[in-house]
Amino acid sequence: MTLKRNILLAGAVLLASSGLAQAEMVATAVNDLNVRAGPGPQYPAVGLATRGSTAVLDGCIEGSRWCRVDVNGMRGWVYADYLQMEYAGNQVIVEQHRAEIGVPVVTYESTASVVPADPQPAPGDELIGPVGAVDAITPPETVRTYIETNPAQTVRLGGDVVVGAEVPGDVTFQTIPDYEYRYARINDRPVLVDPGTRRIVYVYE
Repeated sequence: MTLKRNILLAGAVLLASSGLAQAEMVATAVNDLNVRAGPGPQYPAVGLATRGSTAVLDGCIEGSRWCRVDVNGMRGWVYADYLQMEYAGNQVIVEQHRAEIGVPVVTYESTASVVPADPQPAPGDELIGPVGAVDAITPPETVRTYIETNPAQTVRLGGDVVVGAEVPGDVTFQTIPDYEYRYARINDRPVLVDPGTRRIVYVYE
């Protein structure tokens, strides 16, 4: 009986040791970002990971910027440009250091028919720039009214449309009368942009 118990204890220690060997990869959301049901903007959002949220990173798809994470009780896909991890004593963006960090490669197989919105950004399309810190704003209702009565042509960009993301230099903004911020429609979502930094300061749902 004692021998059997010792064998069981030894097995428990072995399992615990193997668990320690497979340490979780922990990343942090650099800004608010959508967690999606699949690796692409055409998939529905399952929730929002707020800036600073801790995410357990399963891995990323090879040749893609989409990574699978567990964050705030949600399991889904996010853009690697919006995740950071500690590497060599510094916080680095996951997408820029995947090889050095040793991010595992994962695959995705769709189990449901998801019809992308028309049209979706293609893999080679220009991406929304890196996310940076911006001051949160609450635009007046008159701005929404102006946007609704003066619709801009939508611009297609790769990546999630989130506050703090930098809009590429070739995207033109629409001036709003008597208002410091500019307006653009990115991937069918109206956004307000700081013309000085070209960063998104507000996203209309």
